[in-house]
Amino acid sequence: MKDLLKNIILDFHKREIPAFVQRDIEIPIDSGKIVTLIGSRRSGKTYALYQIMSQIDDITKILYINFEDERLNFNSNNLNEIIDAYLELYTNRKESDIYFFFDEIQEIDGWQKFVRRINDTFSSNIFITGSSAKLLSKEIATSLRGRTITFEIFPLSFSEYLSFKEIEKDFISTKGKASVNSALKEYIATSAFPETIKMEHHIREKTLQMYFDVMLFRDIIERNRIKNVIPIKYLMQKLIANTSKEFSIHKIYNELKSQGIKLSKNNLYEYLSFLNDAFIVFPVQNFSEKINNRSQKKSYSIDHGLASMVSFTLSEDYGRMLENIVFIHLRRRYQNIFYFKNKYECDFIIKEKNKITQCFQVCSVLTDDNKKREINGIKEAMNYFSLKKGIILTENQTDKIDGITIMPVYQWLLESFVK
Repeated sequence: MKDLLKNIILDFHKREIPAFVQRDIEIPIDSGKIVTLIGSRRSGKTYALYQIMSQIDDITKILYINFEDERLNFNSNNLNEIIDAYLELYTNRKESDIYFFFDEIQEIDGWQKFVRRINDTFSSNIFITGSSAKLLSKEIATSLRGRTITFEIFPLSFSEYLSFKEIEKDFISTKGKASVNSALKEYIATSAFPETIKMEHHIREKTLQMYFDVMLFRDIIERNRIKNVIPIKYLMQKLIANTSKEFSIHKIYNELKSQGIKLSKNNLYEYLSFLNDAFIVFPVQNFSEKINNRSQKKSYSIDHGLASMVSFTLSEDYGRMLENIVFIHLRRRYQNIFYFKNKYECDFIIKEKNKITQCFQVCSVLTDDNKKREINGIKEAMNYFSLKKGIILTENQTDKIDGITIMPVYQWLLESFVK
């Protein structure tokens, strides 16, 4: 296999780093730590690696291996052939000058010891990616012992989408506002996965269906050795299709039971954790001091386009997709996101250092019919958590009411508070 590895290494050096669009994330190249990039499949982790590589002055210093390459057959006993192959190609290279880039490394059993050995004996310039938060985070915590820093990679933000489309990020001028708002509608109607941006509609739908299948079978069923496929597929479809809606594991359990499918509620809770760990579905809990309300949850999808593909009606529901986009934008920065439901409902509240610090309401258009409900929902959260400010995000309305800022969602998405 060493000869194959040499060919792979040399081929990469000869073709040079592929062209990429700069992502709105700053990943250090000289942190002295093992840099780990985690996120959903097809979210752009490999191109984030290319962005890091572009800062290296000599491409031959880069040792890049994609562990999903079907030509390779690694196990814990032959991983060292990667280093042997590189050093036989570049005999005069100082080992400390090598930059190691390992893509989807979680595919290989025993990868932790291999990475730790490189870090101990060769170089601290190590960058790894993976598609499972639980697998990487848990094993890094136990095996790499504080030697790593982790970055989460999501599909394209709206700002990055504009960069891909070469659209100016101007939400000040009249012409700029119109252009950006039009781009937002297109963004909502398509997908945030980078590969799909310039696809025709029918090709994009087929591609998103392929993503769904690969996520289900490779990232969930195979990885977690699930034998009973029907309930996990049902759960995944149900939660993605009903993004931004409340769900009940108890209700889903009864639905499956009525179809003659036998499994326990604990199985469903475990499946939910698998979907969350793989960055496919994000459950969000109701923040409540009432015990009966703590089990209430909503689900959000990694991508609004994926949700639209799974649900035949979601593409017509602009508000729910807008809410999903806002959630993912918040999730880029914050781990502790809840919704608040008491007499009224507030879509998102943010918890930082054991304190609720922000609240957000999402509504495509404030009308005479819904304005009172939406304002009461965010006011109730502001009063409950003693917040002086709140934000209602709409398609293009602007106003200020009793500490509540009503603003266009495109303006909020393009502000640089999330990096």
